[in-house]
Amino acid sequence: MTREDVEILEKQRVFSGHFGIDRYRLRHKLYDGGVSAELEREVFERGHVVAVLPLDIERECVVLIEQFRPGAYAAGLGPWLLECVAGIIESGESVEQVARREVREETGCEAGRIGQIAHFMSSPGACSETVTLFWTEVDSKFAQGIHGLADEGEDIRVCVMPLANAWAAAEDGRIVNAKTIIALQWLALNLANLK
Repeated sequence: MTREDVEILEKQRVFSGHFGIDRYRLRHKLYDGGVSAELEREVFERGHVVAVLPLDIERECVVLIEQFRPGAYAAGLGPWLLECVAGIIESGESVEQVARREVREETGCEAGRIGQIAHFMSSPGACSETVTLFWTEVDSKFAQGIHGLADEGEDIRVCVMPLANAWAAAEDGRIVNAKTIIALQWLALNLANLK
């Protein structure tokens, strides 16, 4: 089935803040050929993002960031998460431009060789966000300090981790961010090809 198999009866912005929430009234085609009952669903409008796993191949480490995440707090988890670099795509920017900008802003490193890992939805049952996930080669000796944009309330700590430690953190639950787990699993499968 395609987008044409959905009938939007009404779309209304019900909340506007740092992010938005839209309420949809809709019907959609059913697998048996019929049409669904009228459904009402809210969709969290977060914007589309780029995430990047900075990798220092020579030193066999990754550059992750740690920052406060209110969603993790609300879920009952520790609210300071180890993550890939990430940022929202601004109007007129390509995904690669965002990747390079965010690596510089959040780690102090310059992105070198770069490649796309995946393009996916973070939570399609409730959120419109898509993620374009990259890896990039960096020199980790420049990865240090506290970064982020003060006007966006960012307080980002840079964490350089040996590959084995990063993979262990993803496996034992210290890393709970999906895009970071996906990136680290991809790296485990593809590291030999990057060298």
